[in-house]
Amino acid sequence: MILAGDRFLTRDFDLEHLYRIESYAARGGYQAAAKALKTMTPDEVLEEVKAANLRGRGGAGFPAGIKWGFVPRETDAPRYLCVNADEGEPGTFKDRYLMSHNPHRLLEGMILASYAVGIRTAYVYIRGEYGAIARRLEAAVTEAKASGWLGDHIAGTEFGLEVFIHRGAGSYICGEETALLESLEGKRGHPRLKPPFPASVGLFRCPTVINNVETICNIPDIILHGAEAFLRRGLSRDGGTRLFSVSGAVAKPGCYELPAGASLRELIFDRAGGMRLGRKLKAVIPGGLSAPVLLEKEIDIRLDGDSLVEAGSMLGSAGIIVIDDQTPMTMVLDKMAGFYAHESCGQCSPCRIGTAWMARIASRLRSGRRRDGDLETILRLAANIKGRTLCPMGDAAALPIAALVTKFRDELERTS
Repeated sequence: MILAGDRFLTRDFDLEHLYRIESYAARGGYQAAAKALKTMTPDEVLEEVKAANLRGRGGAGFPAGIKWGFVPRETDAPRYLCVNADEGEPGTFKDRYLMSHNPHRLLEGMILASYAVGIRTAYVYIRGEYGAIARRLEAAVTEAKASGWLGDHIAGTEFGLEVFIHRGAGSYICGEETALLESLEGKRGHPRLKPPFPASVGLFRCPTVINNVETICNIPDIILHGAEAFLRRGLSRDGGTRLFSVSGAVAKPGCYELPAGASLRELIFDRAGGMRLGRKLKAVIPGGLSAPVLLEKEIDIRLDGDSLVEAGSMLGSAGIIVIDDQTPMTMVLDKMAGFYAHESCGQCSPCRIGTAWMARIASRLRSGRRRDGDLETILRLAANIKGRTLCPMGDAAALPIAALVTKFRDELERTS
């Protein structure tokens, strides 16, 4: 269940059958869509989202309104919206809660985003393991069409939108936006070279908006209550609340909603109940597995993108993985390196070869067979992967592995 916090996205999650359209409508659902379609122009919707400083919740943190503004206005080509529901980042599970509990909120956000950009066809790309949630989304689409909120002439206006749910095949790399597009087109999920960017050359080589589930779910509140109210819940440069997936060695793991800029220490010790079994905090991975690790002394920090970058890490997908003092870092390194070696798409040589090499060394370290120079080799491999791949997965593998080896080098040398 969604646990304590300042709840806006999740405020109705305790209600039974919220996923049904009649329950969603009874709690004010689709009022924002009606307001926008009947009283606002597409440009006014776009400007309201820009004013809200809604930063993307999928990892990159790019402002959603600015991203929408990159889509060419004067074009005869169709435009598309792709909602990234792949959620393959280890330690991250917030989007599955949103889709499972409140799929109509996602659909309403998609209507608003599509109206703002002039889109008539939208896709939800959902990870293959989320079969039950995909079925719930499909049922919500059917309900919305039957109620006149999807299809032609939505709410009696000239605007129409078709939404399709597309199931992926469980590949981590398809969380990268251009690999997602390739997969959606029926091809192997290999990232594309950028530029051109999806805003101009995206799905089927047409202008495309790609946003994360949580990002889109914030749009109805922004339009219904205004950008100023949204900004008051967070920071001037990062509006609203955020969902944090907290897992690992805490007493109360779960999904928490807090204002952007809340304290990492507060989240762990006040919201998530502190450490389980009376153990001590050793380290925290603050943004999903791809975020560089923080030491216990580094967690007095605000949970916003800029603050974490200044600390040498990143907020990413806000997947908080808590590590206790009983967990050997050789095991963490082995799991981390093994994951990235397995998930590399193989398109770029530095990533394909480097991640496999790091995984072999990490496995050897965990089994106690460290060789002289192993840790230096890992650091050298990470340096040669970083910045040398088509997509961010190279950095996603190199940065956290290098940080872990650097910060826990004494332990790795002592226990391997």
